[in-house]
Amino acid sequence: MKLIFSRKGFDSASGGAPSPIIEGEPSSLPIPKGRYPAETSYSAAGFGEIVERVTKRLKRPILTSELCHEDPMYWNGRWAFGQCGAAQSHLEKNRVGVGDVFLFYGLFALDGRDRHHRIFGYLKIEEVRRLGRRPSKDDNPDGFPRRHPHTIRDWDANNTLYLGSGFKARTAPPCLRLTKPGASVSTWSVPSWLKAAGLTYNSNPARWVGDGELHVALRGQEFVTDIAEQAEALKWLHDVEAAVRQ
Repeated sequence: MKLIFSRKGFDSASGGAPSPIIEGEPSSLPIPKGRYPAETSYSAAGFGEIVERVTKRLKRPILTSELCHEDPMYWNGRWAFGQCGAAQSHLEKNRVGVGDVFLFYGLFALDGRDRHHRIFGYLKIEEVRRLGRRPSKDDNPDGFPRRHPHTIRDWDANNTLYLGSGFKARTAPPCLRLTKPGASVSTWSVPSWLKAAGLTYNSNPARWVGDGELHVALRGQEFVTDIAEQAEALKWLHDVEAAVRQ
């Protein structure tokens, strides 16, 4: 089994600020539309008031009417996540597919303080759809209330959609926090099995301090580790799943 630490949502480069934790619940804000095709505004996605509040002091505030890249998309216990280009090639190279698990994480802060990386979503892959360069409306996954951006207009040839069941965190327990308390955002506290299993883009031994600290590569999208059937890793994953779904 492969686990993919998949970075998503607002940060200083995309959106300009961390996603907020509101009344104890992490709210991962989708990044602005940018160069991506999109039909959904922040308001339509349910983030209108939040995005205006989070960005109001930035040089370039984001309005509720602006379009966003709503990916990954979550609805009624199911995820739809699109990927393409070099990041998708990396997933293919590592043979990510049905039965593997995406752990979505992002940059969060509480009232603008204590910026840290945190896991906010769990997706177990049940289907992989190769959409290609020119997907159509018919490629949109059933049961989702809005059009997924990876089914709109033109994309790279390896445009792909990952579908499956899972959960979105409604609380912010310490066990879903990746950043080591009191350290820089990119300094993670990690389970001891991860160093032995390995993590793509983080193979440099200098990144690992002992068995429990990782100075994670910056701006990576998809970090993959193969846990096979390691009991310790499976127990850790079970605990993460339980924390996300509570």
